[in-house]
Amino acid sequence: MSKRASSNCASIERVLSRRGMRFGRSALAAVALGLSALMTPAAAAPAPPAKELAQKTCGTLAARVDEVPGRGPLFLRSYDNSYAPGPTSEPALSNAAFTYDNALAIMALTACGQRDKALRIGEALLDAVSLDRAGWKGRLRNTYRAGAQKQRPIPPNGWWDAVGNHWGEDPYQVGTATGNVAWAGLALLTLADATGEKRFRDGAVELARWVVEHTRDPRGPGGFNGGVQGFDDAPQPLTWKSTEHNTDLVALFAWLGKSSGDGSGDDFAGPEREARAFLDTLWTAGGDHFPIGTAPDGVTISTSTSGLDAQLWPLLLPKAPEAWRAALAYAERAHGADGGFDFNDDRDGMWVEGTAQAALAYRSVGRRGDADRLFGEILKEVSPGGYLYATRPQVLSTGLAIGPDSKTDDFLYYRRPHLGATAWAALAALGWNPFTGKSVP
Repeated sequence: MSKRASSNCASIERVLSRRGMRFGRSALAAVALGLSALMTPAAAAPAPPAKELAQKTCGTLAARVDEVPGRGPLFLRSYDNSYAPGPTSEPALSNAAFTYDNALAIMALTACGQRDKALRIGEALLDAVSLDRAGWKGRLRNTYRAGAQKQRPIPPNGWWDAVGNHWGEDPYQVGTATGNVAWAGLALLTLADATGEKRFRDGAVELARWVVEHTRDPRGPGGFNGGVQGFDDAPQPLTWKSTEHNTDLVALFAWLGKSSGDGSGDDFAGPEREARAFLDTLWTAGGDHFPIGTAPDGVTISTSTSGLDAQLWPLLLPKAPEAWRAALAYAERAHGADGGFDFNDDRDGMWVEGTAQAALAYRSVGRRGDADRLFGEILKEVSPGGYLYATRPQVLSTGLAIGPDSKTDDFLYYRRPHLGATAWAALAALGWNPFTGKSVP
């Protein structure tokens, strides 16, 4: 066994043992190296699905960080093209490191007991918060280039267009979505708690301030809008509001409030109330579920489609009302598909990331048997390289558009190995709530 494999095994063994999960060293080595042929018959005995899923996903995430040479800051690629080339191998995705996916990876690696590896991603994220190429502080781009981060400011994702003979960028990827900023802030707070280093909390504060200054919208149900999209010389405000985004912000503002020892968290008490009031208004409008958000006017409640994360994530918030659990029953009716859950309510296939989210929601409300059933389904979606596929079908619709200039609902997921799905599965399998940085009860 190599020194790296031995170290990975020891770390995974420690974190799983803390959660009552115990494995032989040989089984853990197989996870770290992907050499199942080396496992003894005893070590290869079936494990409960949560334990097996935690073992596989933690090992894969740790190995992917180690694949980037050195010990410096890095971002992980969101889609694993090397293991599954296919319909989304266009340049915009081939080396894309989505901020949201990397924030999830920070949290998952921390939950896995791989703090040093989480820190490599966290250092890159903190650098990006500290300085943007447009001079902004506290603004993050939706997507950066994967790999070691040696350039400052860290540039957003881009590629050379050989056909057009020019440098290419994508208007969504260079934009800033409010929810992505919130998740990055939550990831930095996770590292602040894990390390005791104030600089990570300071980074989260900068992100929260950017959101308050640039996306606050008192119209209609109040809350915060979608952010900005487009190139630096012509950014477009996203004037719709998302239930998911405002849920993320309740978590971010609440965590900043409780983590403050100097009163600085008090600055976000008002924004937390505003985001929470948005959720309360949307819940009242939906009756037994959360509508996805508002139309671009920022006022009209949107009923054009249903979002799975809008039903599940509010259940993970601290002090979530018990009445909100009805949204889980709604999700089962409206989003249940092919053994798991679909992104939207057309139920055209299983969205693996969302199915992991549902498993964590089940655990948070004490339905462990239902969570284990989903873990069994998720384990069927492990790709040859270790990442989980984003979807079970080849293509999955969402009912959403990529941007304000889209003429159709062109936001699609493809069956490709996906960092975000893998990280969510690790969080769910370990019972780690990303909104609090703690295990679910």
